[in-house]
Amino acid sequence: MAKKSVKHDPADGLIVGEVGRWAAEKHERLRKYIDAAGKARAKYVPPKGWATASYIELYSGAGRSLIEGTDRVIDGSALVAYKAAQSSAMPFTDLHLSDLEKVNSDAVAQRIKAFGGIAHSYCGPADRIVDSVLRALNPHGLHLAFLDPFSLGQLPFSIIEKMLKLRRMDMIVHVSLLDLQRNLDDYSSIGDPTLDNFAPGWRDAISVRQANAPLRAALIEYWLGLIRSLGSKPATGIPLVVGEQNQRLYWLVYLSSNPLGHKLWNSVQNLTGQRSLFG
Repeated sequence: MAKKSVKHDPADGLIVGEVGRWAAEKHERLRKYIDAAGKARAKYVPPKGWATASYIELYSGAGRSLIEGTDRVIDGSALVAYKAAQSSAMPFTDLHLSDLEKVNSDAVAQRIKAFGGIAHSYCGPADRIVDSVLRALNPHGLHLAFLDPFSLGQLPFSIIEKMLKLRRMDMIVHVSLLDLQRNLDDYSSIGDPTLDNFAPGWRDAISVRQANAPLRAALIEYWLGLIRSLGSKPATGIPLVVGEQNQRLYWLVYLSSNPLGHKLWNSVQNLTGQRSLFG
């Protein structure tokens, strides 16, 4: 298989990733939520508070992305988040950004710096880097984590479990329905660890002797139940993002133990009346 060519942003010469057109929709929800939550962040940092308001990404990419099939380069989620907070009632006090590839980690950190910010940069698998990130966070602060992996295999439940040990950890999680639809037969076979890592214990709770659609629904509901058992609460508004051909791509799941967070998310998550989870 031919290796994909490395592409760069003409604006700064740094590497870019490639995304579908629907990435803008995901970013719009992130932007709106961060803007809406500005006053809440302000309560935790001086002069009103005495802690921090942090932003975390464990799959940050390079910070800028080329929309597939076009020449258009857009901000990645980390830059979207940084700019949204800067223009809101309260900027983030610290950013923690990581990617599996060092060239991406370096690029996103440089891009944040070019806009006047400083990002703590990490490189490595998310399930390992999460420990370093958590050690760097103020346990009394208010934190927002945006977890945006490409596949279920990159989202072991151990990451969510560790992050939710912090009392004020709000999360927006990309759960790939496309991956689950394409690979459910492989993932549910004995010996494949993907679903065991994504939703530990699922085999003892769910029968695989059912059609794929109810099996997918049961898996996601079981995963949401695991989250509830940790004391956090998935929002009722879980938008389903679809592609240009109406293909079902992924859900964005908001997690928080704070009712205000849920109120803010539900006020911004439905952009154009899209279907929601299991819709």
